[in-house]
Amino acid sequence: MSKTAKAALWIMIATMLSKVLGFFREVVLASFYGTGQYSDVFLLTLNIPGLIIAVVGSAIATIYVPIYFDTKEKHGEEGALKFTNNMINITAVLSIVIAILGLLFTEEFIKVLAGGFEGEKFILAVKFTKIMIIGVIFLSISKILSSYLQVNESFTIPGLIGIPYNIFIIAAIAISTKTSPIVMAIGALLGMASQMLFQLPFAIKKGYRYKSYLNIKDENIKSMIVLMLPILIGVAIGQLNTTVDRALATTLGNGPLSALNYANKLNEFVMALFVTSIVTVIYPKLAQMTSSDNKDDFISTIVRSSNCIVLLVLPITVGAIVLAEPIVRILFQRGAFDADSTQMTYTALRLYSLGLVAMGVRDILTRVFYSLSDTKTPMINGSLALIINIILNLALIKPLGYRGLAISTSIASIITVILLFMSLKKKAGYFGGDKIIITGIKSLVAAIVMGVVTLFAYRSLYSVIGTGKINEIISVSISVMVGAGVYGLLIMIFKVEEVKLIFDIINKTKNKILKR
Repeated sequence: MSKTAKAALWIMIATMLSKVLGFFREVVLASFYGTGQYSDVFLLTLNIPGLIIAVVGSAIATIYVPIYFDTKEKHGEEGALKFTNNMINITAVLSIVIAILGLLFTEEFIKVLAGGFEGEKFILAVKFTKIMIIGVIFLSISKILSSYLQVNESFTIPGLIGIPYNIFIIAAIAISTKTSPIVMAIGALLGMASQMLFQLPFAIKKGYRYKSYLNIKDENIKSMIVLMLPILIGVAIGQLNTTVDRALATTLGNGPLSALNYANKLNEFVMALFVTSIVTVIYPKLAQMTSSDNKDDFISTIVRSSNCIVLLVLPITVGAIVLAEPIVRILFQRGAFDADSTQMTYTALRLYSLGLVAMGVRDILTRVFYSLSDTKTPMINGSLALIINIILNLALIKPLGYRGLAISTSIASIITVILLFMSLKKKAGYFGGDKIIITGIKSLVAAIVMGVVTLFAYRSLYSVIGTGKINEIISVSISVMVGAGVYGLLIMIFKVEEVKLIFDIINKTKNKILKR
Protein backbone atom coordinates (compact mmCIF):
# COMPACT_ATOMS: atom_id res chain seq x y z
CA MET A 1 0.00 0.00 0.00
CA SER A 2 2.96 2.30 0.64
CA LYS A 3 4.02 2.16 -3.03
CA THR A 4 0.42 2.72 -4.09
CA ALA A 5 0.08 5.68 -1.73
CA LYS A 6 3.28 7.29 -3.03
CA ALA A 7 2.04 6.90 -6.60
CA ALA A 8 -1.22 8.56 -5.58
CA LEU A 9 0.73 11.42 -4.00
CA TRP A 10 2.65 12.13 -7.21
CA ILE A 11 -0.61 12.07 -9.15
CA MET A 12 -2.01 14.60 -6.69
CA ILE A 13 0.98 16.88 -7.29
CA ALA A 14 0.63 16.58 -11.08
CA THR A 15 -3.11 17.09 -10.87
CA MET A 16 -2.68 20.12 -8.63
CA LEU A 17 -0.46 21.78 -11.22
CA SER A 18 -3.01 21.12 -13.96
CA LYS A 19 -5.98 22.17 -11.84
CA VAL A 20 -4.35 25.36 -10.58
CA LEU A 21 -3.87 26.34 -14.20
CA GLY A 22 -7.47 25.29 -14.84
CA PHE A 23 -8.62 27.62 -12.07
CA PHE A 24 -6.60 30.41 -13.61
CA ARG A 25 -8.45 29.69 -16.87
CA GLU A 26 -11.78 30.09 -15.08
CA VAL A 27 -10.56 33.30 -13.44
CA VAL A 28 -9.50 34.70 -16.82
CA LEU A 29 -12.85 33.78 -18.38
CA ALA A 30 -14.75 35.26 -15.42
CA SER A 31 -12.69 38.43 -15.54
CA PHE A 32 -13.28 39.04 -19.27
CA TYR A 33 -16.80 37.68 -19.67
CA GLY A 34 -18.30 37.41 -16.14
CA THR A 35 -21.51 35.36 -15.99
CA GLY A 36 -22.91 36.73 -19.22
CA GLN A 37 -23.90 35.42 -22.64
CA TYR A 38 -20.45 34.56 -23.99
CA SER A 39 -19.32 32.71 -20.87
CA ASP A 40 -22.59 30.73 -20.79
CA VAL A 41 -22.16 29.66 -24.42
CA PHE A 42 -18.46 28.83 -24.12
CA LEU A 43 -18.86 26.83 -20.91
CA LEU A 44 -21.77 24.82 -22.30
CA THR A 45 -20.15 24.00 -25.66
CA LEU A 46 -16.72 23.35 -24.14
CA ASN A 47 -18.27 20.47 -22.22
CA ILE A 48 -19.94 18.86 -25.24
CA PRO A 49 -16.87 16.94 -26.59
CA GLY A 50 -15.97 16.02 -23.01
CA LEU A 51 -19.53 14.86 -22.40
CA ILE A 52 -19.42 12.51 -25.38
CA ILE A 53 -15.99 11.11 -24.54
CA ALA A 54 -16.85 10.87 -20.85
CA VAL A 55 -19.63 8.51 -21.93
CA VAL A 56 -17.87 6.48 -24.64
CA GLY A 57 -14.17 7.01 -23.86
CA SER A 58 -14.43 6.49 -20.11
CA ALA A 59 -16.33 3.24 -20.56
CA ILE A 60 -13.70 1.95 -23.00
CA ALA A 61 -10.78 3.09 -20.84
CA THR A 62 -12.28 1.48 -17.71
CA ILE A 63 -12.68 -1.95 -19.30
CA TYR A 64 -9.33 -1.62 -21.10
CA VAL A 65 -7.41 -2.02 -17.80
CA PRO A 66 -8.48 -5.55 -16.70
CA ILE A 67 -8.53 -6.87 -20.29
CA TYR A 68 -5.02 -5.48 -20.90
CA PHE A 69 -3.69 -7.41 -17.89
CA ASP A 70 -5.51 -10.56 -18.98
CA THR A 71 -4.18 -10.27 -22.56
CA LYS A 72 -0.64 -9.60 -21.36
CA GLU A 73 -0.74 -12.70 -19.16
CA LYS A 74 -2.00 -14.90 -22.01
CA HIS A 75 -0.15 -13.44 -25.02
CA GLY A 76 2.70 -11.37 -23.60
CA GLU A 77 3.76 -7.80 -24.38
CA GLU A 78 3.21 -8.20 -28.11
CA GLY A 79 -0.38 -9.36 -27.64
CA ALA A 80 -1.11 -6.51 -25.20
CA LEU A 81 0.31 -3.97 -27.66
CA LYS A 82 -1.76 -5.45 -30.48
CA PHE A 83 -4.87 -5.15 -28.30
CA THR A 84 -4.00 -1.51 -27.50
CA ASN A 85 -3.63 -0.58 -31.18
CA ASN A 86 -6.89 -2.32 -31.99
CA MET A 87 -8.60 -0.27 -29.26
CA ILE A 88 -7.08 3.01 -30.48
CA ASN A 89 -8.12 2.38 -34.08
CA ILE A 90 -11.66 1.28 -33.21
CA THR A 91 -12.08 4.26 -30.89
CA ALA A 92 -10.75 6.65 -33.55
CA VAL A 93 -13.19 5.36 -36.18
CA LEU A 94 -16.09 5.58 -33.71
CA SER A 95 -15.07 9.15 -32.79
CA ILE A 96 -14.93 10.23 -36.43
CA VAL A 97 -18.47 8.95 -36.92
CA ILE A 98 -19.60 10.84 -33.80
CA ALA A 99 -17.90 14.03 -35.03
CA ILE A 100 -19.62 13.78 -38.43
CA LEU A 101 -23.00 13.26 -36.78
CA GLY A 102 -22.29 16.22 -34.52
CA LEU A 103 -21.57 18.43 -37.53
CA LEU A 104 -24.73 17.29 -39.32
CA PHE A 105 -27.09 17.69 -36.37
CA THR A 106 -25.51 20.54 -34.39
CA GLU A 107 -28.66 22.66 -34.15
CA GLU A 108 -30.75 19.75 -32.89
CA PHE A 109 -28.02 18.92 -30.39
CA ILE A 110 -27.99 22.46 -28.97
CA LYS A 111 -31.79 22.54 -28.76
CA VAL A 112 -31.64 19.46 -26.52
CA LEU A 113 -28.70 20.60 -24.37
CA ALA A 114 -29.64 24.28 -24.11
CA GLY A 115 -33.36 24.72 -24.51
CA GLY A 116 -33.12 28.22 -23.04
CA PHE A 117 -30.68 29.52 -25.67
CA GLU A 118 -32.38 31.73 -28.26
CA GLY A 119 -31.45 34.18 -30.99
CA GLU A 120 -27.80 35.26 -31.06
CA LYS A 121 -26.98 33.02 -28.09
CA PHE A 122 -28.27 29.94 -29.92
CA ILE A 123 -26.45 30.82 -33.17
CA LEU A 124 -23.20 31.36 -31.30
CA ALA A 125 -23.57 28.01 -29.49
CA VAL A 126 -24.02 26.24 -32.86
CA LYS A 127 -20.86 27.88 -34.27
CA PHE A 128 -18.82 26.99 -31.19
CA THR A 129 -20.01 23.37 -31.24
CA LYS A 130 -19.21 22.86 -34.94
CA ILE A 131 -15.60 23.78 -34.22
CA MET A 132 -15.13 21.91 -30.93
CA ILE A 133 -16.96 18.68 -31.86
CA ILE A 134 -13.84 17.60 -33.82
CA GLY A 135 -12.13 17.38 -30.43
CA VAL A 136 -13.84 14.06 -29.67
CA ILE A 137 -11.28 12.35 -31.92
CA PHE A 138 -8.31 13.69 -29.94
CA LEU A 139 -9.95 13.14 -26.56
CA SER A 140 -10.85 9.51 -27.30
CA ILE A 141 -7.31 8.57 -28.32
CA SER A 142 -5.98 10.50 -25.32
CA LYS A 143 -8.14 8.34 -23.02
CA ILE A 144 -6.60 5.12 -24.34
CA LEU A 145 -3.07 6.53 -24.10
CA SER A 146 -3.75 7.53 -20.48
CA SER A 147 -4.89 3.99 -19.67
CA TYR A 148 -1.86 2.52 -21.45
CA LEU A 149 0.47 4.68 -19.36
CA GLN A 150 -1.34 3.78 -16.14
CA VAL A 151 -1.19 0.00 -16.68
CA ASN A 152 2.53 0.50 -17.31
CA GLU A 153 2.83 2.30 -13.94
CA SER A 154 3.21 5.79 -15.36
CA PHE A 155 0.56 7.73 -13.45
CA THR A 156 1.96 11.28 -13.37
CA ILE A 157 1.89 12.09 -17.10
CA PRO A 158 -1.90 11.59 -17.53
CA GLY A 159 -2.34 13.96 -14.59
CA LEU A 160 -0.39 16.69 -16.41
CA ILE A 161 -2.40 16.79 -19.65
CA GLY A 162 -4.46 19.68 -18.32
CA ILE A 163 -1.42 21.99 -18.53
CA PRO A 164 -1.12 22.35 -22.34
CA TYR A 165 -4.92 22.15 -22.62
CA ASN A 166 -5.47 25.10 -20.30
CA ILE A 167 -2.63 27.14 -21.78
CA PHE A 168 -4.27 27.01 -25.21
CA ILE A 169 -7.68 28.01 -23.80
CA ILE A 170 -6.30 30.85 -21.65
CA ALA A 171 -4.45 32.26 -24.64
CA ALA A 172 -7.58 31.93 -26.79
CA ILE A 173 -9.76 33.74 -24.22
CA ALA A 174 -7.31 36.63 -24.05
CA ILE A 175 -6.99 36.86 -27.85
CA SER A 176 -10.77 36.62 -28.31
CA THR A 177 -11.32 39.88 -26.44
CA LYS A 178 -9.31 41.68 -29.15
CA THR A 179 -10.63 39.68 -32.11
CA SER A 180 -13.74 37.47 -31.96
CA PRO A 181 -15.36 35.12 -29.39
CA ILE A 182 -15.00 32.33 -31.99
CA VAL A 183 -11.28 32.26 -31.17
CA MET A 184 -12.18 30.64 -27.83
CA ALA A 185 -13.64 27.63 -29.67
CA ILE A 186 -10.53 27.29 -31.87
CA GLY A 187 -8.28 27.48 -28.79
CA ALA A 188 -10.33 24.79 -27.07
CA LEU A 189 -9.96 22.46 -30.08
CA LEU A 190 -6.19 22.96 -30.11
CA GLY A 191 -6.16 22.28 -26.37
CA MET A 192 -7.94 18.95 -26.90
CA ALA A 193 -5.41 17.94 -29.54
CA SER A 194 -2.56 18.86 -27.18
CA GLN A 195 -3.74 16.29 -24.61
CA MET A 196 -3.17 13.46 -27.07
CA LEU A 197 0.13 14.81 -28.44
CA PHE A 198 1.49 15.47 -24.94
CA GLN A 199 1.12 11.81 -23.89
CA LEU A 200 2.30 10.16 -27.11
CA PRO A 201 6.11 10.51 -26.56
CA PHE A 202 5.81 9.08 -23.03
CA ALA A 203 3.72 6.16 -24.29
CA ILE A 204 6.38 5.45 -26.92
CA LYS A 205 9.02 5.54 -24.17
CA LYS A 206 7.02 2.87 -22.31
CA GLY A 207 7.06 0.63 -25.37
CA TYR A 208 4.04 1.73 -27.39
CA ARG A 209 4.37 1.38 -31.17
CA TYR A 210 1.51 2.22 -33.50
CA LYS A 211 0.24 -0.37 -36.00
CA SER A 212 -2.75 -0.06 -38.32
CA TYR A 213 -4.46 -3.11 -36.85
CA LEU A 214 -8.26 -3.10 -36.66
CA ASN A 215 -10.30 -6.22 -35.89
CA ILE A 216 -13.78 -5.83 -34.41
CA LYS A 217 -14.11 -9.65 -34.25
CA ASP A 218 -11.19 -9.99 -31.85
CA GLU A 219 -12.16 -12.06 -28.76
CA ASN A 220 -11.03 -9.24 -26.46
CA ILE A 221 -13.34 -6.80 -28.23
CA LYS A 222 -16.27 -9.17 -27.78
CA SER A 223 -15.52 -9.49 -24.05
CA MET A 224 -15.12 -5.75 -23.84
CA ILE A 225 -18.49 -5.05 -25.44
CA VAL A 226 -20.29 -7.37 -22.99
CA LEU A 227 -18.70 -5.67 -19.98
CA MET A 228 -18.74 -2.18 -21.48
CA LEU A 229 -22.44 -1.77 -22.25
CA PRO A 230 -23.51 -1.42 -18.60
CA ILE A 231 -20.59 0.95 -17.96
CA LEU A 232 -21.52 2.92 -21.06
CA ILE A 233 -25.06 3.28 -19.78
CA GLY A 234 -23.84 4.04 -16.26
CA VAL A 235 -21.42 6.75 -17.37
CA ALA A 236 -24.07 8.16 -19.71
CA ILE A 237 -26.45 8.36 -16.78
CA GLY A 238 -23.86 10.25 -14.74
CA GLN A 239 -23.26 12.70 -17.57
CA LEU A 240 -27.00 12.97 -18.14
CA ASN A 241 -27.31 14.20 -14.57
CA THR A 242 -24.97 17.08 -15.39
CA THR A 243 -26.64 17.68 -18.75
CA VAL A 244 -30.10 17.89 -17.18
CA ASP A 245 -28.80 20.38 -14.61
CA ARG A 246 -27.21 22.52 -17.33
CA ALA A 247 -30.28 22.34 -19.59
CA LEU A 248 -32.56 23.46 -16.76
CA ALA A 249 -30.08 26.19 -15.78
CA THR A 250 -30.32 27.69 -19.29
CA THR A 251 -34.00 28.44 -18.60
CA LEU A 252 -33.09 30.71 -15.66
CA GLY A 253 -31.62 33.51 -17.79
CA ASN A 254 -28.03 34.79 -17.98
CA GLY A 255 -25.84 33.93 -15.01
CA PRO A 256 -27.02 30.77 -13.19
CA LEU A 257 -25.40 28.38 -15.69
CA SER A 258 -22.01 30.07 -15.32
CA ALA A 259 -22.36 30.32 -11.52
CA LEU A 260 -23.12 26.61 -11.25
CA ASN A 261 -20.18 25.86 -13.53
CA TYR A 262 -17.70 27.92 -11.51
CA ALA A 263 -18.91 26.33 -8.25
CA ASN A 264 -18.72 22.86 -9.79
CA LYS A 265 -15.17 23.55 -11.01
CA LEU A 266 -14.07 24.18 -7.43
CA ASN A 267 -15.52 20.83 -6.38
CA GLU A 268 -14.00 19.12 -9.42
CA PHE A 269 -10.60 20.40 -8.29
CA VAL A 270 -10.99 18.54 -4.99
CA MET A 271 -12.29 15.44 -6.77
CA ALA A 272 -9.43 15.38 -9.27
CA LEU A 273 -6.77 16.16 -6.69
CA PHE A 274 -7.71 13.56 -4.07
CA VAL A 275 -10.37 11.17 -5.35
CA THR A 276 -9.26 10.63 -8.95
CA SER A 277 -5.63 10.34 -7.85
CA ILE A 278 -6.45 7.51 -5.43
CA VAL A 279 -8.91 5.79 -7.79
CA THR A 280 -6.42 5.88 -10.68
CA VAL A 281 -3.82 3.97 -8.68
CA ILE A 282 -6.03 1.47 -6.82
CA TYR A 283 -8.17 0.31 -9.76
CA PRO A 284 -5.42 -1.76 -11.43
CA LYS A 285 -4.50 -3.11 -7.97
CA LEU A 286 -8.10 -4.15 -7.29
CA ALA A 287 -8.28 -5.90 -10.67
CA GLN A 288 -5.09 -7.85 -9.96
CA MET A 289 -6.22 -8.80 -6.42
CA THR A 290 -9.56 -10.04 -7.72
CA SER A 291 -7.91 -12.28 -10.31
CA SER A 292 -5.57 -13.73 -7.66
CA ASP A 293 -8.43 -14.15 -5.14
CA ASN A 294 -6.56 -12.15 -2.48
CA LYS A 295 -9.59 -11.20 -0.37
CA ASP A 296 -7.76 -9.81 2.69
CA ASP A 297 -5.73 -7.31 0.66
CA PHE A 298 -8.81 -6.57 -1.43
CA ILE A 299 -10.82 -5.58 1.68
CA SER A 300 -7.86 -3.64 3.10
CA THR A 301 -7.53 -1.64 -0.12
CA ILE A 302 -11.23 -0.73 -0.12
CA VAL A 303 -11.15 0.38 3.53
CA ARG A 304 -7.93 2.39 3.38
CA SER A 305 -8.78 4.05 0.07
CA SER A 306 -12.28 5.01 1.23
CA ASN A 307 -10.99 6.24 4.58
CA CYS A 308 -8.27 8.35 2.97
CA ILE A 309 -10.92 10.03 0.82
CA VAL A 310 -13.18 10.63 3.84
CA LEU A 311 -10.28 12.02 5.89
CA LEU A 312 -9.16 14.38 3.13
CA VAL A 313 -12.47 15.45 1.61
CA LEU A 314 -14.66 15.92 4.70
CA PRO A 315 -12.67 18.84 6.15
CA ILE A 316 -12.53 20.41 2.69
CA THR A 317 -16.32 20.09 2.48
CA VAL A 318 -16.81 21.86 5.81
CA GLY A 319 -14.17 24.44 4.91
CA ALA A 320 -15.88 25.14 1.59
CA ILE A 321 -19.21 25.69 3.34
CA VAL A 322 -17.70 27.98 6.00
CA LEU A 323 -15.41 30.01 3.71
CA ALA A 324 -17.32 29.81 0.42
CA GLU A 325 -17.96 33.56 0.16
CA PRO A 326 -14.37 34.81 0.64
CA ILE A 327 -12.95 31.95 -1.45
CA VAL A 328 -15.15 32.80 -4.44
CA ARG A 329 -14.53 36.52 -3.97
CA ILE A 330 -10.75 36.00 -3.96
CA LEU A 331 -10.69 33.63 -6.92
CA PHE A 332 -13.24 35.19 -9.26
CA GLN A 333 -14.52 38.65 -8.28
CA ARG A 334 -12.85 41.02 -10.72
CA GLY A 335 -13.74 42.63 -14.02
CA ALA A 336 -17.15 41.50 -15.29
CA PHE A 337 -17.52 39.08 -12.35
CA ASP A 338 -19.34 41.32 -9.88
CA ALA A 339 -20.82 40.93 -6.37
CA ASP A 340 -24.01 39.34 -7.75
CA SER A 341 -21.94 36.74 -9.61
CA THR A 342 -20.02 36.04 -6.40
CA GLN A 343 -23.23 35.57 -4.42
CA MET A 344 -24.67 33.08 -6.91
CA THR A 345 -21.40 31.13 -7.15
CA TYR A 346 -20.67 30.81 -3.43
CA THR A 347 -24.26 29.76 -2.73
CA ALA A 348 -23.99 27.02 -5.37
CA LEU A 349 -20.57 25.99 -3.98
CA ARG A 350 -21.99 25.44 -0.49
CA LEU A 351 -24.83 23.31 -1.80
CA TYR A 352 -22.66 21.25 -4.17
CA SER A 353 -20.17 20.62 -1.34
CA LEU A 354 -22.77 18.74 0.69
CA GLY A 355 -22.40 15.75 -1.63
CA LEU A 356 -18.63 15.92 -2.13
CA VAL A 357 -17.65 13.05 0.19
CA ALA A 358 -20.40 10.86 -1.26
CA MET A 359 -19.07 11.52 -4.77
CA GLY A 360 -15.59 10.45 -3.70
CA VAL A 361 -16.62 7.23 -1.98
CA ARG A 362 -18.99 6.49 -4.87
CA ASP A 363 -16.06 6.49 -7.31
CA ILE A 364 -14.14 4.02 -5.13
CA LEU A 365 -17.10 1.65 -4.76
CA THR A 366 -17.88 1.80 -8.47
CA ARG A 367 -14.33 0.66 -9.30
CA VAL A 368 -14.68 -2.12 -6.72
CA PHE A 369 -17.69 -3.48 -8.63
CA TYR A 370 -15.84 -3.13 -11.95
CA SER A 371 -12.89 -5.10 -10.57
CA LEU A 372 -15.37 -7.83 -9.61
CA SER A 373 -16.57 -7.89 -13.25
CA ASP A 374 -19.91 -6.51 -12.09
CA THR A 375 -20.75 -3.55 -14.30
CA LYS A 376 -24.52 -3.83 -13.92
CA THR A 377 -24.89 -2.87 -10.24
CA PRO A 378 -23.34 0.63 -10.60
CA MET A 379 -25.53 1.16 -13.68
CA ILE A 380 -28.73 0.22 -11.84
CA ASN A 381 -27.90 2.35 -8.81
CA GLY A 382 -26.89 5.24 -11.05
CA SER A 383 -30.22 4.98 -12.88
CA LEU A 384 -32.12 5.27 -9.62
CA ALA A 385 -30.01 8.28 -8.65
CA LEU A 386 -30.74 9.93 -12.02
CA ILE A 387 -34.47 9.51 -11.54
CA ILE A 388 -34.23 11.00 -8.05
CA ASN A 389 -32.10 13.90 -9.35
CA ILE A 390 -34.55 14.72 -12.15
CA ILE A 391 -37.55 14.56 -9.81
CA LEU A 392 -35.82 16.82 -7.28
CA ASN A 393 -34.67 19.20 -10.04
CA LEU A 394 -38.21 19.65 -11.33
CA ALA A 395 -39.61 19.97 -7.80
CA LEU A 396 -37.02 22.46 -6.52
CA ILE A 397 -36.14 24.63 -9.53
CA LYS A 398 -39.29 26.74 -9.27
CA PRO A 399 -39.08 27.63 -5.56
CA LEU A 400 -35.27 27.66 -5.28
CA GLY A 401 -33.98 28.36 -8.81
CA TYR A 402 -30.35 27.35 -9.40
CA ARG A 403 -30.06 26.45 -5.69
CA GLY A 404 -32.52 23.61 -6.25
CA LEU A 405 -30.32 22.16 -9.00
CA ALA A 406 -27.25 22.11 -6.74
CA ILE A 407 -29.15 20.58 -3.80
CA SER A 408 -30.59 17.87 -6.06
CA THR A 409 -27.13 16.86 -7.26
CA SER A 410 -25.83 16.47 -3.70
CA ILE A 411 -28.83 14.45 -2.51
CA ALA A 412 -28.61 12.14 -5.55
CA SER A 413 -24.89 11.50 -4.83
CA ILE A 414 -25.59 10.61 -1.20
CA ILE A 415 -28.39 8.21 -2.15
CA THR A 416 -26.15 6.56 -4.78
CA VAL A 417 -23.35 5.80 -2.32
CA ILE A 418 -25.84 4.35 0.21
CA LEU A 419 -27.24 2.05 -2.49
CA LEU A 420 -23.71 0.98 -3.52
CA PHE A 421 -22.79 0.14 0.08
CA MET A 422 -25.90 -2.03 0.41
CA SER A 423 -25.25 -3.75 -2.93
CA LEU A 424 -21.58 -4.45 -2.15
CA LYS A 425 -22.44 -6.01 1.20
CA LYS A 426 -25.01 -8.23 -0.51
CA LYS A 427 -22.56 -9.27 -3.25
CA ALA A 428 -19.24 -9.61 -1.45
CA GLY A 429 -20.21 -10.04 2.19
CA TYR A 430 -17.97 -8.26 4.66
CA PHE A 431 -15.84 -5.54 3.01
CA GLY A 432 -14.89 -3.35 5.98
CA GLY A 433 -17.92 -1.07 5.86
CA ASP A 434 -17.96 -0.70 9.65
CA LYS A 435 -14.38 0.62 9.62
CA ILE A 436 -15.29 3.17 6.95
CA ILE A 437 -18.31 4.34 8.98
CA ILE A 438 -16.26 4.66 12.20
CA THR A 439 -13.60 6.71 10.43
CA GLY A 440 -16.34 8.80 8.83
CA ILE A 441 -17.90 9.62 12.21
CA LYS A 442 -14.54 10.56 13.75
CA SER A 443 -13.66 12.70 10.74
CA LEU A 444 -17.07 14.41 10.78
CA VAL A 445 -16.77 15.37 14.45
CA ALA A 446 -13.25 16.71 13.87
CA ALA A 447 -14.37 18.58 10.73
CA ILE A 448 -17.31 20.25 12.52
CA VAL A 449 -15.05 21.46 15.33
CA MET A 450 -12.56 22.61 12.70
CA GLY A 451 -15.33 24.51 10.88
CA VAL A 452 -16.35 26.40 14.03
CA VAL A 453 -12.74 27.32 14.82
CA THR A 454 -12.03 28.32 11.20
CA LEU A 455 -15.10 30.57 10.99
CA PHE A 456 -14.24 32.24 14.32
CA ALA A 457 -10.64 32.76 13.21
CA TYR A 458 -11.68 34.24 9.87
CA ARG A 459 -14.20 36.66 11.34
CA SER A 460 -11.75 37.76 14.03
CA LEU A 461 -8.94 38.33 11.53
CA TYR A 462 -11.23 40.02 9.02
CA SER A 463 -12.44 42.51 11.64
CA VAL A 464 -8.86 43.32 12.67
CA ILE A 465 -7.07 43.30 9.30
CA GLY A 466 -9.92 44.87 7.33
CA THR A 467 -11.15 44.64 3.73
CA GLY A 468 -9.20 44.49 0.48
CA LYS A 469 -8.06 41.57 -1.69
CA ILE A 470 -4.67 41.09 -0.04
CA ASN A 471 -6.09 41.44 3.47
CA GLU A 472 -8.80 38.89 2.68
CA ILE A 473 -6.25 36.42 1.29
CA ILE A 474 -4.26 36.75 4.52
CA SER A 475 -7.39 36.24 6.66
CA VAL A 476 -8.48 33.15 4.71
CA SER A 477 -4.98 31.65 4.58
CA ILE A 478 -4.38 31.96 8.33
CA SER A 479 -7.89 30.68 9.10
CA VAL A 480 -7.34 27.64 6.88
CA MET A 481 -4.00 26.86 8.55
CA VAL A 482 -5.54 27.17 12.02
CA GLY A 483 -8.46 24.95 10.99
CA ALA A 484 -6.16 22.37 9.41
CA GLY A 485 -4.08 22.25 12.59
CA VAL A 486 -7.16 21.70 14.74
CA TYR A 487 -8.45 18.96 12.40
CA GLY A 488 -5.10 17.17 12.29
CA LEU A 489 -4.77 17.27 16.07
CA LEU A 490 -8.26 15.86 16.61
CA ILE A 491 -7.74 13.08 14.06
CA MET A 492 -4.56 12.02 15.87
CA ILE A 493 -6.37 12.12 19.23
CA PHE A 494 -9.10 9.92 17.71
CA LYS A 495 -6.34 7.49 16.61
CA VAL A 496 -7.43 7.16 13.01
CA GLU A 497 -5.14 4.55 11.42
CA GLU A 498 -4.86 6.23 8.01
CA VAL A 499 -3.20 9.29 9.58
CA LYS A 500 -0.03 7.22 10.00
CA LEU A 501 -0.17 6.34 6.32
CA ILE A 502 -0.50 10.00 5.29
CA PHE A 503 2.42 11.09 7.50
CA ASP A 504 4.48 8.18 6.18
CA ILE A 505 3.90 9.35 2.61
CA ILE A 506 4.85 12.93 3.49
CA ASN A 507 8.03 11.88 5.31
CA LYS A 508 9.18 9.51 2.57
CA THR A 509 8.54 12.14 -0.09
CA LYS A 510 10.41 14.77 1.94
CA ASN A 511 13.40 12.44 2.44
CA LYS A 512 13.43 11.57 -1.26
CA ILE A 513 13.54 15.28 -2.17
CA LEU A 514 16.31 15.99 0.39
CA LYS A 515 18.44 13.14 -0.99
CA ARG A 516 18.28 14.77 -4.40
